[in-house]
Formats: sequence, C-alpha cells, structure tokens
Amino acid sequence: MADEKQIMFEIYREAEDDRRYRVVYFTELGEHEREKEIGSAVRGDHVFDGFLLSREGARAKRAVSLILERLNGGESVDSSEMERELRPFLSS
Repeated sequence: MADEKQIMFEIYREAEDDRRYRVVYFTELGEHEREKEIGSAVRGDHVFDGFLLSREGARAKRAVSLILERLNGGESVDSSEMERELRPFLSS
C-alpha cells in the first residue's frame, strides 16, 4: 500500500476573517493557488491532518466536508472523533 497515491490534507481554523474551519488538500493545489492556501493554513489554528487514500478521494472529501459543517455549526468535534470518522479513508 506504500505505493498508493495519497492526498495530504489539513483541517484548520482561520486566524482572521470569520474564524471558520476550513480544509486544504495540499497535494491537489495548483501553482497559482499554492502560496495563498498554504499561507492561510499556516496562519490558522491546526485542528487535524493526515493522508487520504486517493482511491477513496470523493468519499473521503465528503466525510471531511461533513466534519467541517459540524464544526462551523458550533458543534465540538475532537480529534479522536475526527480520526474515527475518517479512519476508512486514511492512509496508514
């Protein structure tokens, strides 16, 4: 499984603006957006990161999106719960 493609991601909370929770998929950034997106993530508060299996990309991103909806809705979701929900999609 070490040769399988992976998607590197980070869930973070914005340092500015409305302090929303966001995700950045680092390995999918194009040259023109890389600096801005990485900068936003670095300035924000780290919440969770890892590597998603590319073959599960669509389902994995949907699961991440649902976590973001919960967080941005005011729900408290800790990292162990995030890991449990994303476990089927995480690269080991």
